[in-house]
Amino acid sequence: MKATGALLMSLALSACNAEDAPSTVDYSTVEVPVERISSNEARGRGRTLFSKKCALCHGERADGRGARREGLSGKPINFHNKEWRANTSPLSVFETLSEGKRGTSMPAWPTLSDEQKWDVVAYVLSVAEDGP
Repeated sequence: MKATGALLMSLALSACNAEDAPSTVDYSTVEVPVERISSNEARGRGRTLFSKKCALCHGERADGRGARREGLSGKPINFHNKEWRANTSPLSVFETLSEGKRGTSMPAWPTLSDEQKWDVVAYVLSVAEDGP
């Protein structure tokens, strides 16, 4: 039973490693959908996606205290942190969702559409301002 648990944890953690391949996207040309990420609807959809895809590492309350946080390379972001919010942009969060974060356990999310990524962006950016 212990071997099965160790195997499952190993597979789960390996799925969280950011790819080392360089991006083929020039993110400086990506247009930020300001109306979308400002909408309560996008924030609600983003919260649902966050709960399904991100909470295991970042926590249900988006506070960086997810069940899988131990053993990750780098601490998961606490999206309540106002300093983090002041030093990030919608485009940088979108890029992180698209490419992962090299040198950390933050994976890319190629299974999410761009619209879904923008919804997650809307949610995580709102957490520092409004709470989860």
